[in-house]
Amino acid sequence: MPQESESQVTAKRRARPSERAAARLGAVQALYQMDLAGTDVGETLAQFSSRAAGEDFEAGQCGEADYRHLREVVDGVVREQTAIDPVVDKILDPVWPLHRLDSTVRAILRAGAYELMFMDKVPARVAISEYVDVADAFFDKDEPRFVNGVLDKLARQRRANEFA
Repeated sequence: MPQESESQVTAKRRARPSERAAARLGAVQALYQMDLAGTDVGETLAQFSSRAAGEDFEAGQCGEADYRHLREVVDGVVREQTAIDPVVDKILDPVWPLHRLDSTVRAILRAGAYELMFMDKVPARVAISEYVDVADAFFDKDEPRFVNGVLDKLARQRRANEFA
């Protein structure tokens, strides 16, 4: 049996998102579900824990999620939403506050803002890049650039030392 080259192994790793990337996608899906269906955090996380334990998100498009990270982001957004929303609103155009945005965009911005504001061990550029990737998974127009702009501005305000 032929052995795979290092470049083939690397390409396979790139083709399948990391556990953290899967957790971020799952967190956005959970926040979206809670926002639209009005489900509580415990019920929603219980549904996602079974997915993290082996089922793939979106019919095999995403690898196994880091459930601890997913839970930390979802719980954190719920706990800190009153701190997150005003910070994000200050970045947005006053005509388009957070509550007027598409529910998926709102979930992406809240999750990304939570990581940037409260999870200092996550590099800002990594959080921004991965939430832009999440936006790319849902949208094919301007939304990923919009998410990038908002999260980049937030990161430069909150973590200027990472951009020096």
